[in-house]
Amino acid sequence: MDEAGRGPLCGPVVAAAVILAPGPLAPALAGLDDSKRLTPQRRELLAEAIRREAMAVGVGLADPDEIDRLNIRRAALLAMSRAVAALPMPPDFVLVDGRDLPDALPAPARAVVRGDRISASIAAASIIAKTHRDGIMTRLASRFPGYGWEENAGYPTSRHLTALRTLGVTEVHRRSFGPVAALLAGKEFECSTPQGASNNRTPTGQTGGASD
Repeated sequence: MDEAGRGPLCGPVVAAAVILAPGPLAPALAGLDDSKRLTPQRRELLAEAIRREAMAVGVGLADPDEIDRLNIRRAALLAMSRAVAALPMPPDFVLVDGRDLPDALPAPARAVVRGDRISASIAAASIIAKTHRDGIMTRLASRFPGYGWEENAGYPTSRHLTALRTLGVTEVHRRSFGPVAALLAGKEFECSTPQGASNNRTPTGQTGGASD
């Protein structure tokens, strides 16, 4: 299990759980890796193969209101719990990328730091979570043009930050996150892209920063 979307200024955080068949990976799944290390095109191809070849796939999310109310860490864990609950079959054991485990999982579980580079099932989950969230942000970009979400997925790029200042805060922005909170409070913020910001990783700072 893995999640995507801790760092953006808007949209949901999305988690995915994937159960792969035991034994050698299907040839179509060759090259499974941490989603951040794959090109968008490769991610999409692998996402299709995962949905076709996996025994089960579940997706869960937490919306911006939940992120603001719970904080991003707890919201990500909530999305993970929902992803497991969405699986069409129960898991025997749950591997979770990172250091934290969601509450009330239906099976024994273990947190694995950098698990998306170690476990095929976590890597598959990272790809599903990332591509699912990117699809959501592309659809939101058509509802809220000008922020560039179809390209930046809601991360604080220069274009997004400039649009935030000129177009304002939307209903899908995370109001507790640095630049959004500053704008709502009438404070200034930098429109340059923070160091490390990208479609995959950025320090946005609801509580000092988040990644993925």
